[in-house]
Amino acid sequence: MTATELPHTQLSESLPASAIDAATAHLRDVLAIALEHGPGRRALVVFDRRTALSRALLDAYRRNLPQADFIDFDAVTPDGVLASFKTYAPGDLVVLVQSTNFRLDGFRLRVELFKLGLKVVEHVHLSRMPGAQGGHYIESLAYDPQYFRGVGHALKRRIDTAKRAEVHGGGDILVFDSPFESAKLNVGDYSAMNNVGGQFPIGEVFTEARDLEAVGGRAQVHVFGDTSYLVNRPDAPITLLIERGRVTGTENATPEFQQVLDIIRRDEGEVWVRELGFGMNRAFSRERRVDDIGTYERMCGIHLSLGAKHGVYAKPGFKRKDARYHIDVFVVTDAVVLDGERVYADGAWTVAA
Repeated sequence: MTATELPHTQLSESLPASAIDAATAHLRDVLAIALEHGPGRRALVVFDRRTALSRALLDAYRRNLPQADFIDFDAVTPDGVLASFKTYAPGDLVVLVQSTNFRLDGFRLRVELFKLGLKVVEHVHLSRMPGAQGGHYIESLAYDPQYFRGVGHALKRRIDTAKRAEVHGGGDILVFDSPFESAKLNVGDYSAMNNVGGQFPIGEVFTEARDLEAVGGRAQVHVFGDTSYLVNRPDAPITLLIERGRVTGTENATPEFQQVLDIIRRDEGEVWVRELGFGMNRAFSRERRVDDIGTYERMCGIHLSLGAKHGVYAKPGFKRKDARYHIDVFVVTDAVVLDGERVYADGAWTVAA
């Protein structure tokens, strides 16, 4: 999507000064604490000015990185952008502020930047979050290391030793009667990782059952990712009926949700339930949403993935070339129980940091 293709309101609107001040403060913490970017390292910010949110983030980065290099993506050639990356040394920082998603002739930006040993902060699909959603997005950038790292690691410890989990919501229960794969963290702690940074906002611990067929019960979906990668919220929750790790039926399904299921079944034969995501970002809730599904995925609560695709966990019988879909669905969550211990209540994680 080019600037001329964006709605006129996004080209002309602006976020209030208070939002830019908040973005400046939050990104200062992200850069200093999560990325550990120090004054002795170089930084490059590649940006566009197509949306109010991208312009607000640009202003915040100019305040926090006054010595950085800044490149307007719409004012240079893709080759010029690519060439600039190679002038930076491992440990330097690249920030990508994208109203859509920068396309550079098949160059997978974040992956290739990591290969160069660069730290990366990626803001993507900002055009999907107009108006007040821009403020929600900025709030989601707030970085509290005690919460994200403390609660995140505490959840991982419990998940990695759990033999059973239950997700309770709206009177229904989804049971994971299996130990779990080693949980992965997206909490701004890169000390044990090969790469530093990633897509922001952050805030998630995720896993899946070692035995996918040990997943069964009922779960109520209050939001799902539609075929346009946007948040779709039905008027009433859709109930999933799950047996042996597969969606076998639904109640109250909307035409849009049925279309998602039909596409998965057409191409994969059946609808598997794979990821069990423990979202941690307190800026998002069942009622406080943004339209971009990849951003809303951090919502404080439980989400599942539908479809056979999961690039992190390899499973026997799942061939990477045949697994095409990983559709996030967000379930009504009143309680999460791991081996009898309730770890989620009243919209928040209750484990001690």
